[in-house]
Amino acid sequence: MPNTAFRSRRRITRWLYGGLLACATLLFAGCQQPGLQSPGQDEHELKERLAPLHLPDRDWSDRALMQPPGHSPANRSGQQQADDENTPAITDIWQRIRHGFQLLDEDLDNPRIDRQRLWYASRISSLETIAKRSSPYIHYIVEALDSHSMPLELALLPVIESAYNPLAYSPSHAAGLWQFIPSTGRVFKLKQTRWYDGRRDITASTEAALEYLSYLNNMFDGDWLLTLAAYNAGEGTVSRAIKRNKSLGLPADYWNLQLPRQTQEYVPRLLGLAQLIASPQAYALKLPKVPDEPYFAQVPLEHQLDLSHIASLAKVPAKHIRELNPAFKEGVVLDGPQHVLVPVEQADRLERKLARLSPDELMQVQRYVVRAGDTLSAIAQRNGTSVASIRQLNQLKTSQLRIGQQLKLAGTPVSSPQQAAATRNAPAATSTYHVRKGDTLSGIAARHGTSVKQLRQLNNLQHDRLKIGQALLLQPGSTRYVVRAGDTLSAIAKRHKVSLRQLQSWNPSQGKLLKPGQTLTLYL
Repeated sequence: MPNTAFRSRRRITRWLYGGLLACATLLFAGCQQPGLQSPGQDEHELKERLAPLHLPDRDWSDRALMQPPGHSPANRSGQQQADDENTPAITDIWQRIRHGFQLLDEDLDNPRIDRQRLWYASRISSLETIAKRSSPYIHYIVEALDSHSMPLELALLPVIESAYNPLAYSPSHAAGLWQFIPSTGRVFKLKQTRWYDGRRDITASTEAALEYLSYLNNMFDGDWLLTLAAYNAGEGTVSRAIKRNKSLGLPADYWNLQLPRQTQEYVPRLLGLAQLIASPQAYALKLPKVPDEPYFAQVPLEHQLDLSHIASLAKVPAKHIRELNPAFKEGVVLDGPQHVLVPVEQADRLERKLARLSPDELMQVQRYVVRAGDTLSAIAQRNGTSVASIRQLNQLKTSQLRIGQQLKLAGTPVSSPQQAAATRNAPAATSTYHVRKGDTLSGIAARHGTSVKQLRQLNNLQHDRLKIGQALLLQPGSTRYVVRAGDTLSAIAKRHKVSLRQLQSWNPSQGKLLKPGQTLTLYL
């Protein structure tokens, strides 16, 4: 059975008596909080040693993850616990965390732990803010730890790493709740692109952190203090410190190792924080009420969607959706897992709404690089979207653009058939071709789905002779067409009185299979 920090009131009283006497002094001590920490950084060693690690197979994408076998709220707070006179009924997540403490019996009178506990005791207001910020995430993390039989003190690790802020970013480029640096994140398959950063993904980063902690714990023969030290400083740093002490005939436990100052404070800080959580009333710490039940659920997606649109469908404030899905850096579900996290109460509603989405409500996101002479209105017109959509999707406060700037462009949801038709038929800017060596009018016309006659008319050509570098207008303008259910290339070509070959040449990357919501370019 896991140890409980509150079993021995006498021990806790010792912490509290000294802590309360020193709190007033510490309030004026000017202690400075160190920067956010990053997990271990010995990637070359990690890659070589990771293979022997075998964690239990789990379906992390399943909604049942929130309630793994043997750890459901019913099992924890029902008849089984009612029959146990020594175990109080668990009503919230903080009680459950205390019940799962396994490390606090170690070195309770250690002055290094006392110092860190008092450091937190002088910052109760900040700690309450962090605890409140953890509310959407902490149950999920506790469930994951419990399912791997890990100490629940580890649920407090993101307090130290990131202050439970999934958007936290450190000077060493560590990101997310668990503060993975880019290279360590890649070792644990946390994808990082322009659109998505798995280090900020609540579920993916937690899975990676637990895998890393399990790996380290296996390396250090089940010693959790050495495990935590290695998570902070890297397994190479800790292994070398152990080897040094053994060569000198000195004890090789955590407390006797020569480690970086940051790591010397790291483990005591977690233990000191756990002592506060063990008895918050004595420190006037008001923890938020967090039920011991899932806060969010995973809802699968089949299409790219903007998070703000998902929030609208689920009837959840956009801010809450972003808090649960911070890995989608540009606010669009792209490049990452094809699901979103939403509050449990709204999951069924969102699934129903997603099943009824019309083609006009689907989103196709692309990247656009600003060129000389571009304006928002010209870009919007050329790409069948609106200025308002571009500004919202890119969070632009002004209409000023700079050459080389990257913009997200997307077909945004429309609310009426008239708006849909306007979007589909928005004309694009005229395209231009610069003549190269060996070019002929007939060759240029064939490559761009037009005719020699049209090229002559557009460019007022009196003959077919061309000059290298000469600029030719290729098309008078273009139209965007949004594919609807049942559409085929041949049907679209026939409807717009163009040939199938022309339609294919205008859209070389689209392929023969069409999907509702796909955008085609037509020159009419």
